[in-house]
Amino acid sequence: MFEKVKKNGTEQLGKTNRIVEGTSIIGDIVSKADFRLDGELIGNFTSQGKIVIGAKGVIKGEIICNNADIEGEFHGKIKVLETLNIKSTAQIHGEVAVGKLSIEPGADFTATCTMLAHANTVIMLEDGKGAE
Repeated sequence: MFEKVKKNGTEQLGKTNRIVEGTSIIGDIVSKADFRLDGELIGNFTSQGKIVIGAKGVIKGEIICNNADIEGEFHGKIKVLETLNIKSTAQIHGEVAVGKLSIEPGADFTATCTMLAHANTVIMLEDGKGAE
């Protein structure tokens, strides 16, 4: 009766993966979909979507994504092609490269920051397909 229509590989966008508090991952995560992390990741994260690091979330490594909201801790390099929202509870330490940046008062932002001239750069995933 109803058929799922594929949209050229974008059927994952709008869906959210989740790592809950109390879960630790050591390794790299590659996702086409949005992602919420309330646990801990020691490694790299790449996504065509958005990452949300919850208030209890911690990432130590490198992030490359289109959009990000950070409420928890991040240590490393982050490249956000569109908008990075840093909430008042966030702790950011490292290197930041963004298209647009929003920082709430109270956030711990101890990082170098570079504004990207061409924020519509394509993110390449392991399968060789990119997101614009």
